[in-house]
Amino acid sequence: MDNDRAVAVAANRRAWNESAARHKAGERWAQLVQDVSRPDFSSFDNTMTDALRRIDLRGKSVVQVGCNNGREVLSLASFGAKHCLGIDQAEEFIAQANELNRIAGQDCRFLRADIYDLPADVPQDFDLVLVTIGVLNWMPDLAGFFQAVAGLLRQGGQVLIYETHPFLEMFEPIADNPYQLANSYFREHPFIDTDPIVYDGVKDGKVTPSYWYIHKISDVLNGCIAAGLQIVRFDEFPHSNREVEYDCYEGQAAQLPMCYLLEARKPG
Repeated sequence: MDNDRAVAVAANRRAWNESAARHKAGERWAQLVQDVSRPDFSSFDNTMTDALRRIDLRGKSVVQVGCNNGREVLSLASFGAKHCLGIDQAEEFIAQANELNRIAGQDCRFLRADIYDLPADVPQDFDLVLVTIGVLNWMPDLAGFFQAVAGLLRQGGQVLIYETHPFLEMFEPIADNPYQLANSYFREHPFIDTDPIVYDGVKDGKVTPSYWYIHKISDVLNGCIAAGLQIVRFDEFPHSNREVEYDCYEGQAAQLPMCYLLEARKPG
């Protein structure tokens, strides 16, 4: 497992780095450059906004694991967070995060690191670990991931996960029949893809193969529990928080769960 994990982590890092320039070529980046300097800037949707207000981040320290270009770390300022750190495995996206940080005039910190092999000097007393859309699916070892997350928290600290629902992985939204089941919910092997990892921008050419994993809800819950975290809240929602092609599954008479919000706490 350790060798398989290392192979997947290294491949995903290369694929993300190779895709980074395409993200800056999209309209979303240009809009971010304009928006991040606003004092009320936030890239969070209403579901996350409500959750962060309920937790109350005023004066607290927050670390986001899988921070991408840092837009969500920078958003935390409007919720009163005092110290913010973003961690990502791809140095090209950390460079983008630092660029946005300078434009915004904030003092957030960003670290290029493998979550499975964090530097010894990374703080272990954060009030909140934030994990958002798509991060878990890049993780080949969910148990190891949650062990690392728990290690970042002070006693009494919280984890907030806002993720796409694994039920959606059973469908292919761009298929001729997007409502026909295409993949098993219990799939054990990753999807391997050489397309650039792009949500907005130029999606041409090929990149290093990337590894995308389906993790069942039970995997997520049991991963938290095994890491010594206490589940305090779990909510599921009928709206999509991922690529626009998944919007076709919203508003159905027989509605799928499309995303979820999980809160857990480190005892103490």
